[in-house]
Amino acid sequence: MKEFFEVSVYFGVFISLVSYGAGTWLKKRFRLAVFNPLLLAVILTILFLRLLRIDYAVYHEGAKYISFLLTPATICLGVPLYEQLELLKKNYKAVFGGIFAGVLASLCSILALSLLLRLDHASYVTLLPKSITTAIGMGVSEELGGFVPVTVAVIIVTGVIGNMFAETICRIFKIHEPIAKGIAIGTSSHAIGTAKAMEMGEVEGAMSSLSIVVSGILTVIGANIFAGFM
Repeated sequence: MKEFFEVSVYFGVFISLVSYGAGTWLKKRFRLAVFNPLLLAVILTILFLRLLRIDYAVYHEGAKYISFLLTPATICLGVPLYEQLELLKKNYKAVFGGIFAGVLASLCSILALSLLLRLDHASYVTLLPKSITTAIGMGVSEELGGFVPVTVAVIIVTGVIGNMFAETICRIFKIHEPIAKGIAIGTSSHAIGTAKAMEMGEVEGAMSSLSIVVSGILTVIGANIFAGFM
């Protein structure tokens, strides 16, 4: 069976879609936040590769075709934003103020925790871009001298946690305003969190999409400043 999967060009695509489909089914079946489709897809794929002792390079040879869809999928995030453009114009001060506050809170929390845990400089800057999209975060980490693979892992974990608990956190803190929800989710958990925001509503999805872009730009600037604090 191992040989069959290794010679298949689309093995990576197949196992990725099956794992995600299984995660989606479990989420619908049990309706629990812990059954996050993306998280389960990652776990199931890793278990499958380990069980059959298939190299990651073999898996990636097929899975890379899914990666090609990342750019157009990201561009499509602009559609809900365009549809809510008038709402953005009316609330632009609150929107951009909220995004700025979110980015500042993220950078300050990383600085505080790094000082508390006595992390070295490389580990500190590795964590600074945790809340922005992977493509930007990798560049920031590399430029500042961080560990890029760790940065990628932290960004993914941050996004998955945001996707899993965004609704619950908004409920606990009684955040009912759609614009506030979208800004909070997009600024803290980038594209993975935005997927949840879009499930919550059009306004939430639009504001979250905008937050990904703006928070990414602000974090690039802010991370370079905060890198000098430790």
